[in-house]
Amino acid sequence: MPLDEDVTRLARGKNLATVVTLMPSGQPQALLTWVDADDEHVLINTEPQRQRARNIARDPRITVLIHGEDSQDWAEVRGHVAGTVDGDEARRHIDELSCKYTSCRASTPDTTSPRRSARTAG
Repeated sequence: MPLDEDVTRLARGKNLATVVTLMPSGQPQALLTWVDADDEHVLINTEPQRQRARNIARDPRITVLIHGEDSQDWAEVRGHVAGTVDGDEARRHIDELSCKYTSCRASTPDTTSPRRSARTAG
């Protein structure tokens, strides 16, 4: 199902998102992160060993709140992680995000660490 046009607009812009996953105890974990979108999913990227990646592997429920420049301009997606991608595709994704948010002035800090890209469906 296609994303809402506000979600797509904000996710494809240079806006940050708060991504909320659930810890093993059920307590929410919220992290500010870079975000993107394809036509049907909000896309986030992390390292597989991070707590967020472990959280979504165990419990795919997720909320993504995308913040626009104006505090009145935001969009929320509540749903689940519909799938993840590792390897070269996930590495390309984080490099694209890095260029989007830093105008390609900086690369990701560790280009050897494995990456995981997650597709979020509402």
